[in-house]
Amino acid sequence: MVEELDEIDELSGSGESDGNGLYEHFRFVADKGQQLLRVDKFLVTRLEKSSRNRVQQAADAGCVLVNGKPVKSNYRVKPLDVVSVVMDRPRYEFEIIPENIPLDIVYEDSDVLVVNKPAGLVVHPGHGNYSGTLVNALAWHFKDNPEYDVSDPRMGLVHRIDKDTSGLLVVAKTPDAKTNLGKQFFNKTTKREYVAVVWGVPKPEKGTITGNIGRNPKDRLQMAVLDDPEQGKHAVTHYEVMESLGYASVVRCRLETGRTHQIRVHMLHIGHPLLNDARYGGDRILRGERSSSYNQFVSNCFELCPRQALHARTLGFVHPRTGEEMFFEAPVPADMTSMIERWRTYAAAKQR
Repeated sequence: MVEELDEIDELSGSGESDGNGLYEHFRFVADKGQQLLRVDKFLVTRLEKSSRNRVQQAADAGCVLVNGKPVKSNYRVKPLDVVSVVMDRPRYEFEIIPENIPLDIVYEDSDVLVVNKPAGLVVHPGHGNYSGTLVNALAWHFKDNPEYDVSDPRMGLVHRIDKDTSGLLVVAKTPDAKTNLGKQFFNKTTKREYVAVVWGVPKPEKGTITGNIGRNPKDRLQMAVLDDPEQGKHAVTHYEVMESLGYASVVRCRLETGRTHQIRVHMLHIGHPLLNDARYGGDRILRGERSSSYNQFVSNCFELCPRQALHARTLGFVHPRTGEEMFFEAPVPADMTSMIERWRTYAAAKQR
């Protein structure tokens, strides 16, 4: 999209996420005497090594903001407009060290790489995780590929999943692939389905959750569905109960949008947080019996799956170069399947 300009401090943004998965990399404030000028022309004179076409592609992907809102490349910058370039990952303020971390590669060609991330693996370096991340693993995987620069924001991971969520991610190996795939995610044309284990059985068993998601004003470490329609970002999750397990259930969730912690927050919002989701209260017994044996059963389940029970099972997109529809599926990992089987056995015994 654009080259990083780490040596020019005044061009760099805060590097903090807006709570919706985007990070500001560059910010410019138009002068009081600014003449009306297309935003692509405005930016191309301020970003080194970036073409007007690249800026236009960034705008198409929703990565050019004016006063905090995405604009198209024909937007005309006015005096005192705040023009930002945001990306789907934080700035790397340090060298990315290649590390020989095993990758579960589902698919790879000259344009894209699809990986099945295990739970526990941080995606991007930062905030105390400067090594041992998926990006460090990608740096090792691509260490002999002179065309791939792990620090170049014009390529790399197109989207993210939480550290303790497992499942599929797509990596763009070229700038054109990154822009094309980024636009697909922005336009909500990708296909993403998750499997979750939640407390209780949602009623109705099939439905849609709609609610703006933003930073929880009472807890900055949490996201929340906000009552004010002017706050947060529009978010839509479609869900369907796949299997009732008595006091818990296996739920299929299809993302229409991709906000930070979206499934975890939306399921909590309707009263069914994910099992063992410590950040959102799912690590407590929220349904079931008041007995020491039941407490021990739940504790054993949490030991089997020591993280929020969420897996990004499917991923579909249009190949950025060939136009072919691609679809991938990663089986639910052993920790979740073991816990589900334990609940299945428990539920069957209660019915006898």
